[in-house]
Amino acid sequence: MSGSHSPAGEAAGPDTGVAHNARVWNYWIGGEHHYEVDRRVGEHVAGMFPVIREVARADRLFLGRSVRFLTAERGMRQFLDIGTGLPTADNTHEIAQRVAPGARTVYVDNDPIVLAHAHALLAGTREGVTDYVDADVHEPDALLERAARTLDFGRPVAVMMLGILNFVLDTGKARDIVRRVMAAVPSGSCLALTHPTLDAEFGGAGQIPAMEFWNENATPPVTARSRADIAAFLEGLEPVEPGLVPCSQWRAGSGSPAPVPQLGAVAVKP
Repeated sequence: MSGSHSPAGEAAGPDTGVAHNARVWNYWIGGEHHYEVDRRVGEHVAGMFPVIREVARADRLFLGRSVRFLTAERGMRQFLDIGTGLPTADNTHEIAQRVAPGARTVYVDNDPIVLAHAHALLAGTREGVTDYVDADVHEPDALLERAARTLDFGRPVAVMMLGILNFVLDTGKARDIVRRVMAAVPSGSCLALTHPTLDAEFGGAGQIPAMEFWNENATPPVTARSRADIAAFLEGLEPVEPGLVPCSQWRAGSGSPAPVPQLGAVAVKP
């Protein structure tokens, strides 16, 4: 989710000589859309920071739990999924439409390989609507303008920002993006987010060397933040229980999943 976007049908082809986050992440969660360079970098990062695969799986499971919660318990029928990544099983629209067949979802990304697989994202229910916007998180106004062609911003929207703000390296800019997006949706809308943390309490300090390696060998560059900085993204919103916690533990039900250095939360716009 970095760099300039290209109009649909005019996207540049994927650079198969440089590892890209969408493909490496897909590799870590057991997907099929990756190249040799992605597997090589992914294995190296996992060797430096073995918990990364657990982080990737926990983030994906958080997606499922949060979308089910938003649809079934908060009554959400519109989803804006920013930084969608490569399609796998149980994408946002599929989970939402199991509860509410008429749910509408707009996916946003600007990775050429994600665009190439967008048709897989667009297969939803007959009653619902699913769309894909080729846009950059760094340009929220353009993103929102395009999403408004499918979503009704006069009605509540669930904004999904899972593992995307860590690609906005400037914290002030990341906060501004969240504020601008949430300002565009009405009261009753929700924000679901996940973000890697540096906090040693959750094992986050160990990922610093791995992130340094990533930033030298892959794209786009990434950063982790403290819990306090991540919590600031929720300013002006009302977090639902249990608040900002390791995403593996957010409403995980019975048992006690191990914490991962990836925090997650769902918050409501009052």
